[in-house]
Amino acid sequence: QVQLVESGGGLVQTGGSLTLSCAASGRSFSNYIMAWFRQAPGMEREFVAAINGAGDSTLYGDFVRGRFTISRDNAKNTVHVQMNSLQHEDRAVYSCTARRSQAIAMTPPLYDKWGQGTQVTVSS
Repeated sequence: QVQLVESGGGLVQTGGSLTLSCAASGRSFSNYIMAWFRQAPGMEREFVAAINGAGDSTLYGDFVRGRFTISRDNAKNTVHVQMNSLQHEDRAVYSCTARRSQAIAMTPPLYDKWGQGTQVTVSS
């Protein structure tokens, strides 16, 4: 069983950067696809980025447009997303999630482990 704890959220000015981290407990971390989703108030959960177990394949949501980078450290059981050029519309609760699979997915129901989420607020 994998348990996930996010950190790194906070308040940042428009154009600024944040790095979110997710620490996973449990075994066989490298067997999991790791991903980030976000949810703004009144909106549906939105795919941000995902990375495969080996860390050599990634996928990003269309809105990212080169601003975010997902990475993982299997030795430390962690996954990160570095977010640059943050805009007001990036404000949301960002959640880390895991899927025991070799296939990256973009839909929330395909992920079965979720963290509590971390708030990102972008001020103008």
